[in-house]
Amino acid sequence: MRGYLERLTLPRTVLWCYFIWYLVTLCHYFPMSIGLWFNSLGISAIIGTGLVLSTAYAGRSPTRLDHWQVFRLYLMPFCVSSFAATIKDRGFFLVFYPTLEGNLSATLAVLVFLSVVWLVQRAARSRSLIRAAA
Repeated sequence: MRGYLERLTLPRTVLWCYFIWYLVTLCHYFPMSIGLWFNSLGISAIIGTGLVLSTAYAGRSPTRLDHWQVFRLYLMPFCVSSFAATIKDRGFFLVFYPTLEGNLSATLAVLVFLSVVWLVQRAARSRSLIRAAA
């Protein structure tokens, strides 16, 4: 885990922040509708396949995608569709909660994650500088 966090890039950090916000929202408003989850899976299959085709096969020659890239291309439409259905008619503005408490809990979870990433990467840079000086 430490090695992963040490190499975590800014774009992937942002994606993790999105996912954390999504998970906190599910904790607050988990929908018990099996239909919602099946619809989200169906949307994920359709849109995810389109995303894979448009990224891997859009050019003159195919682009090789790694397993995690493909997984994310299917996960993102699943999360978007289930998030939209979860917050529907609950007073959200864009992705923001209708209550201060909800916004604070999601923001706090993201800040904890960002703090851990920052601390791990800072420690890795310090170790690297110490090794370079030795």
